[in-house]
Amino acid sequence: MKLLLTGDVMLGRLVNENLKSHPPDYPWGDTLPVFKEADVRICNLECVISSKGSPALKVFTFRSDPGNIAVLGAAGINAVSLANNHTLDYGREALADTFVLLEKAGIRYAGAGPNLLAAQHPAILEMGLVKVGLLSGTDANEPGWGAGSDRSGIWYVPVEKRDPRARDLIESIKEAKTTVNLLIVALHWGSNWGDEPEPGHREFAHMLIDAGADIIFGHSCHVFRGIEIYRKRPIIYSAGDFIDDYAVDAIERNDESFIFMIEIFGQSIQKILLYPTIIENFQARLAGLSRAINIAARMESLCRELGTQARWNEASGTLDIKIG
Repeated sequence: MKLLLTGDVMLGRLVNENLKSHPPDYPWGDTLPVFKEADVRICNLECVISSKGSPALKVFTFRSDPGNIAVLGAAGINAVSLANNHTLDYGREALADTFVLLEKAGIRYAGAGPNLLAAQHPAILEMGLVKVGLLSGTDANEPGWGAGSDRSGIWYVPVEKRDPRARDLIESIKEAKTTVNLLIVALHWGSNWGDEPEPGHREFAHMLIDAGADIIFGHSCHVFRGIEIYRKRPIIYSAGDFIDDYAVDAIERNDESFIFMIEIFGQSIQKILLYPTIIENFQARLAGLSRAINIAARMESLCRELGTQARWNEASGTLDIKIG
């Protein structure tokens, strides 16, 4: 089985405006052939999809028109993580609308819900005899958006092992692992910048894997961070930005990232193939050869610092990490 992950997909603002004159597959650029190779496709959805609600009192708010649910369908997205700091940018009415649109499109979601129990529930995808689960939590900026027993919102989880909300995540991982073969934990965590894991993140990720998580899928930071292999399970500390309209930092290069293709045989994670990508004209594109090599070299260095060996594969144009 091939599992595909991408970082933040933001379809609001100028991306939304651009989609008024372009087809739904436009934001994916020339990456769709890679998406078609995967059996399961998951991304972090960094906006609400709705025409309802009013913008929150914050600097950046992201909302995409209801018809743009077709953008996710164009890439065959199976599930999205919703626990992030833009899920309630337009209030609870817009969030409820997003739930309806995702459900009608057959796209599973995790990390937000009409109440806390729903937000904590894993999205489950059945691929033949294999069940894939997705849990999604965040510590990013908006603790007041946390779902409650009778209040919609996100699953807010501080990255602090002694916090009872972190203990709830541990228990959810243990419970979910009894019903799925492969469990992904998506974490929208930490600050927006910096290419190294933040203090406490490595220990926290190890704790989640010890509890039963198979893949830690980190995002929130606008740039990618290295990948660590712990107990033969990958920790993607930050997948970076995949689609957006953001200004590009000339040094940290938030327009560069990867498609993360994880190859799984049975219940064993064997390999990760990283396809270097760039954001250009409000769409994701596979990086040209020279730029791809430079992007991959930076990731290889970051992985090496975490004890992970990665090697550029010229034939496939990927940075490869062997696990099994």
